[in-house]
Amino acid sequence: MAPRSRQFDPDTALDAAMQVFWRQGYEATTIQDLVDEMGINRFSLYDTFGDKHRLFLDACRLYRSRMEDVRLHELEQSQTGLTAIRDFFYDAIETFDRPTGPYGCLMTQSVLELADHDEQLRDSAQAFLSRLEEALYKALRRARHKGELKRTASLRESATCLVTLAQGLSVMGKAFRDTKMLKRVTNQTLAAVAG
Repeated sequence: MAPRSRQFDPDTALDAAMQVFWRQGYEATTIQDLVDEMGINRFSLYDTFGDKHRLFLDACRLYRSRMEDVRLHELEQSQTGLTAIRDFFYDAIETFDRPTGPYGCLMTQSVLELADHDEQLRDSAQAFLSRLEEALYKALRRARHKGELKRTASLRESATCLVTLAQGLSVMGKAFRDTKMLKRVTNQTLAAVAG
């Protein structure tokens, strides 16, 4: 007897799972929520993705790859310095104006919820934040080369400060969705970094 062929696209199903985890968080998401959103049955979920935790880690990897392939790639490839950084933050902030979620950064939300007891997630988040820091560092280096930075502070420390800003904006944006306030905070932070 030939094995049954899949009647769904695993990539589409994983994207749907990512959206559920992003909206609801890991603990609040049930297997039923997932199969309903993914349009598959429980057997297909377990057979293709394993258990809920493995599916969640796969969803986080998908989120990371999209962020790295698009947003961070744009930041790294830009020819500008502070403008590229400001655009990166503004693009993220403007997602809070959407009428429906998900809001914020899936990695930030997941760290807040699970990092104390989920080593695999913590490792994934650390890798993501290191990549973000490196992209911001390169943009700051371009800004210094263009004479946009007056301070002589460490570019690495400034990049770490900006990573912290990114994570804070994600939390504040989810709580308040006040894009004007978030942009003011971004501008003040960039002014402090620039000196």
